[in-house]
Amino acid sequence: MVRRFILAGLFGALAVGIVHGQSFPLDATPTRIAFPKDFATTFQRYDMVDKPDRKMVRFLYVNKDALAKVKPGQPFPEGIVLVMADHDVALEAGGNPIRNPQGRLVPTGRVKAVAVMEKQKGWGETNLFPPEKDNGDWEYASFKPDGTLNMVKLDNCYACHLPQKGLDFTFSGEKIYAAAPK
Repeated sequence: MVRRFILAGLFGALAVGIVHGQSFPLDATPTRIAFPKDFATTFQRYDMVDKPDRKMVRFLYVNKDALAKVKPGQPFPEGIVLVMADHDVALEAGGNPIRNPQGRLVPTGRVKAVAVMEKQKGWGETNLFPPEKDNGDWEYASFKPDGTLNMVKLDNCYACHLPQKGLDFTFSGEKIYAAAPK
C-alpha cells in the first residue's frame, strides 16, 4: 500500500515534470543522483575501455569508501557510485584514432559525457519502471561535461543493464571486485 502511494505521488509529479525538487521534460527520466564533483581525483579509476567505433575512451571510476566495503561475489554495498567518463581520443591528420605502443587508444583530456549509476537502499521500491526493467536499488543519470544534468530518457540504461543482474547490474563487476582491497 505504501509503495502504491509513493508511486502514485511520483507519477502525479511526473505529469507536471517535477520529481525530487527538479523539473524535467516530460519525456526525460527523473533521477535522484547528484553529480559526483571531483570524481576524477577523489574516486578510484578501476578501468579504461577503448571504443574505437565511437572514437573515445571510457574511464571507469568507483567511490573509494564504497569500494572498501566490496566483497567478491556479493552484491555491491549501498552507497556505491560508479562513474563512466567518455573522453575524446587523439586523432591523426586523416581523422583516424592514434594508438599508443600497446595498441590502446590515446585519450585526450576532453570529456564528452559523464554517466553515473548509484545504488541506495530502497531506491528499487520507488522506481518508476515496470518489473521487466527493474534494476534493484540502482538508478542512472547522464551529465554534460560541465556537471549539469543531461535530462534525457534513461530507459536504455535500465534495459541494457538488466541482463547483468548476476554482476549486480554492472558490466564491470569483476573489475570492481578486483580493485577492492583484499
